[in-house]
Amino acid sequence: MKRSKRFEMLENRPINMDGFSKEWTEVGLIAMESPNDPKPNIKVLNGKIVELDGKKRETFDSIDFFISDYGINIDFTEEAMAIDSLTVARMMVDINVPREEIVKISTASTPAKLVEIVSHLNTLEIMMAQTKMRARKTPANQAHATNIEDNPVLIAADAAEAAYRGFSEVETTCAVARYAPFNAIALLLGAQTGRAGVLNQCSMEEATELELGMRGFTSYAETLSVYGTEAVLLDGGDTPWSKAFLASAYASRGIKMRFTSGTGSEVLMGNSEGKSMLYLESKCLFLTKACGVQGTQNGSINCSPLVVALPNGFRTIAAENLIASMLGIEVASGNDTAFTHSDIRRGVKLAMQLIPGTDFITSGYGGIPNCDNVFAGSNTDCDDYDDFYTLQRDMKVDGGIKPIREDEAIYIRNKAAKVCQTVFSALGLPEVTDEEVEAAVYAYSCKDMPKRNKVEDMRAASQLMSDNITGFDIVKALYDNGYEEIAERVLNLLKQRVIGDYLHTSAIFNEKYEVMSAINDKNDYMGPGTGYVIKSDRWDEIKLKENALNPENF
Repeated sequence: MKRSKRFEMLENRPINMDGFSKEWTEVGLIAMESPNDPKPNIKVLNGKIVELDGKKRETFDSIDFFISDYGINIDFTEEAMAIDSLTVARMMVDINVPREEIVKISTASTPAKLVEIVSHLNTLEIMMAQTKMRARKTPANQAHATNIEDNPVLIAADAAEAAYRGFSEVETTCAVARYAPFNAIALLLGAQTGRAGVLNQCSMEEATELELGMRGFTSYAETLSVYGTEAVLLDGGDTPWSKAFLASAYASRGIKMRFTSGTGSEVLMGNSEGKSMLYLESKCLFLTKACGVQGTQNGSINCSPLVVALPNGFRTIAAENLIASMLGIEVASGNDTAFTHSDIRRGVKLAMQLIPGTDFITSGYGGIPNCDNVFAGSNTDCDDYDDFYTLQRDMKVDGGIKPIREDEAIYIRNKAAKVCQTVFSALGLPEVTDEEVEAAVYAYSCKDMPKRNKVEDMRAASQLMSDNITGFDIVKALYDNGYEEIAERVLNLLKQRVIGDYLHTSAIFNEKYEVMSAINDKNDYMGPGTGYVIKSDRWDEIKLKENALNPENF
């Protein structure tokens, strides 16, 4: 058959390199609105929930028990469940209805009820509702700082640049697990060099991650995964009670933490129970709330390529973020996984969180190139900074970061690399050479870095943990070697662990280590002129563009 040249051209467009799938409800390969999802209902008897979303208490699994006993406001649940779901959906986009009124209803509802409510909303209405429902008024952002060689000097420089650009959190992980202490320390040093008050974490298996936090090398954690079916939860050797215990272990040591969940994980692991991805994610979020955890990293996360292969994929991801906000918990809203070959498609997905704003627009903007992202690549990375800044400028929205000049980046990267060099020397760790410092300042990726002796590094990292080195040793090393200001910043971060105010929902710090959270920076959006409004000094930062013409150029 003779081909249309336009169709031949379309076939070769990047979008058609993406994977797509038709729905298959029996195995849970459906993003939302599955005919297999239960209808919302609840029955309370003698102060106990005895029926939940079509299941009687004698048939509850462990997740149902935990949600019923700890995750629903039983005092108001019968009244909340009696309100028509369409009515609640309309309340969420009504500027005359305050956020608190919605939260009172949603925290007394069931997982199926919230899914039914958000299913009445189209994509634009979900974004409108998110504007009102996020917990903290001021939006923020989080960056990844990793590299495939686990080079700590480069991590320090990348973290410093990310902090200087305005990210409120920075996150790393390891290509080789034994590097964890080095990467965590490098991230801490870099972040506090870039800007005071930036939170940091090293994502590892749970025992290591908790120990890094307890030693003061990290200040938050978020990769504690929960799932919406009992079979998948048990696959990881967990129960709701073990997850709740782990959450309390972090909180007891003053470490901010959130759970991670996301649409698609249960079907990928073969135990979706034939339910939609959004319904199972709603159960995850109720479980998170029931464990007393202040926040969630959700938005499909690593399952994004699967979810967006299906109809309703983007809408589902926005809806799961909204359900989390309806439950009054912090939302780090995904956008951290590369999922498409289409620049148009990845930009639109980002916009669904960027425009309404969330507590963290991304749960991992790649502050490094994707080739160095040990988290498997982000929807946006360091190559996209100018695009991201221009989107903020185009729409007058705050995405949590600001443009910086090249000379500023060089200065802060150099300072962070030298701080890392100094602390490694003071702690008796393998040498950071001047050559490594110089390379980290100007590097694009770890390919531009001198090779380190990995065997020596890993042996020293293990010894560091055996020697019981803590954050106070880092403070002392900084102070004794002329970095008093950065020593004070790290010490202030450790002090906050004792104070505990940043365990409140959606907490971040400003540069004075003052907490901004859902308590003292509560989202009060009720239409035009309310909620978060970009102030003139912040607008001056956002609209700055070095290559924009000045009036005198004409």
